[in-house]
Amino acid sequence: MNYRETASQVLQAVGGPGNVKSLMHCTTRLRFTLQDVGQADVDAMKQVDGVLGVANSSGQFQVVFGPRVNEVYNATQALLDSGGPRDKTLTTSKMKKQKWHQRFLDFIVAVFQPLVPAIAGGGILKSLLLLLSMFGWLSQTSSLYQVLYFAGNAPLYFLPLLVAVTVAQKLGSNVLVALSVVSTLVLPDLVTSLGKGMHLFGLTVTNVNYSSQVLPAILAVLLYTYVEQLLNTYSPKTIRVFFVPLVGMAVTVPMTLLFLGPAGYVAGQGFTAVILWLSNHLGWVATALLAGVLPLLVSTGMHKPLVPYVVTSLSTLKKEFLYLPASLAHNIAEAGACLAVATRTKDKKLRAVALSGGISALFGVTEPAIYGVTLQHRRVLLNVMFSSAVSGAFIGMIGLNGFAPVGPGVASLTIFVDKANPANFVHALWGFVVAFVLSFGLGFFTWKDLETTKDDQHEATKVNATREVDHVKLVAPVMGRNMPLKEVKDEVFANGLMGEGFAVYPSENTINAPVSGQVVLVAEDGHAVGIRTATGAEVLVHVGIDTVQLHGKYFLSRCQVNDQVKVGDPLLEFEVDQVVKAGYDPTVVVVVTESAEEHFSFPLVSPRKMVTG
Repeated sequence: MNYRETASQVLQAVGGPGNVKSLMHCTTRLRFTLQDVGQADVDAMKQVDGVLGVANSSGQFQVVFGPRVNEVYNATQALLDSGGPRDKTLTTSKMKKQKWHQRFLDFIVAVFQPLVPAIAGGGILKSLLLLLSMFGWLSQTSSLYQVLYFAGNAPLYFLPLLVAVTVAQKLGSNVLVALSVVSTLVLPDLVTSLGKGMHLFGLTVTNVNYSSQVLPAILAVLLYTYVEQLLNTYSPKTIRVFFVPLVGMAVTVPMTLLFLGPAGYVAGQGFTAVILWLSNHLGWVATALLAGVLPLLVSTGMHKPLVPYVVTSLSTLKKEFLYLPASLAHNIAEAGACLAVATRTKDKKLRAVALSGGISALFGVTEPAIYGVTLQHRRVLLNVMFSSAVSGAFIGMIGLNGFAPVGPGVASLTIFVDKANPANFVHALWGFVVAFVLSFGLGFFTWKDLETTKDDQHEATKVNATREVDHVKLVAPVMGRNMPLKEVKDEVFANGLMGEGFAVYPSENTINAPVSGQVVLVAEDGHAVGIRTATGAEVLVHVGIDTVQLHGKYFLSRCQVNDQVKVGDPLLEFEVDQVVKAGYDPTVVVVVTESAEEHFSFPLVSPRKMVTG
């Protein structure tokens, strides 16, 4: 294999060196963090010599090379360091291979996701002030209340300006000029002029209040970006610094006021009408269905496209009555189910994971609970889905409204404080109680350790149980719940791209050798070990999904390259509960690599000290 040529093709397939924010590798794959994942051409990547598979998960574009990954990584990094291959441009034809809905979703998420901290912070600040006022602890006429309320209200009022920044960043246009264009829409003097009546080129300018509006700002920046790119292409370089912004603003502002702004405003009103229609016709059913499937949506990251809907709803309706109420039902159901497991289980490791996951979910962060407990135990998953749906139906029936885009939990319940309807906060408390009591009760009475049947106990806890894979006898490297490879939550392993084998969800910290042979690979961060048997077969033991991103944290190597090991000898140790707390799946994968002729080729490393924190 010509590694330099392969690296050049890989960089072109990911959209060119300019699209690469960072590059790292683990024992099997290159891991790209891209500026715009929509520019990556998956079909072209699969045609590159040596590529075994392509995956896009955990915010990374992953290219699987297997044993050759180290050489490909070095060649790719060398090209990046030297400026990359000559043809760095991404052709329009390649961009068109990305499905339109994928490009659209990528654009929407990129625009709205960065807005959440500011809007959420402002929303919670306003809700806290209202709560203090309701209890009589802070007067609404006081200067402190008014100043803080203005601060909390500013992100939504100036939402067009925030959107201008994120759209310009996404499209690569001049951020400050784009911001200046959109600032015109909320300029006090312009607002006054529109109120008195304004005409441009013989046309009447529609009187629209653009504060808190999203779509007009998006359309304005889209037009400005097009004009900017056109001017940069044809204008002389010596005058671009002032000529491009000059003409760009002179064209974009009038066009926005006459056409794009009113069109965006009407579209926003139509979106609001759709939301109201769904609420009127589906009501609590929609909340129940969304709450019931949220465990699956969150686990796959599919809940993120709902963020734009929440932000738009808050900016137009000043409230949100679907996703935030459903999230309250789901988050607290996760907490109740996990705390029930922590109460009932006799497994100390599982108890620690369930306890930390339950507490985290109580505060609105569900990933530790989902990955650490819910998805690992069918009874818990069914409990959470059922409890979420039932409590979601209850919350939908009582008509709960949310007022800030943040995960509902104990510390953020104030997002349901409504000055016009004090009962809304009480309804949120009732929804909290229903979700917790139902999920905790179901979990308490239905939980059984390790889903214990005699067959399960034999399969899940016997470390000396053997399996034969490609004529190689393998022993489970750790006690835990055995599972077929297809159930591993990593498509590279699940689809057998790295070879055939099996997996274990561990209940202990020590990973032992599944086969006797010579250690030929110890990953630098300690999360994987490769062993070559006397017959030449190569076995890879890979601990956790995406745990390479921990950079060795919670891992400790117990072997070195060239060591001779026997079945049951310790290979490495890792802190299962800490890995789960960090949001990673600790599943241990054991595979016999497909190629017997191409051996592992990785840097020699020595054991490192365990890093905790």
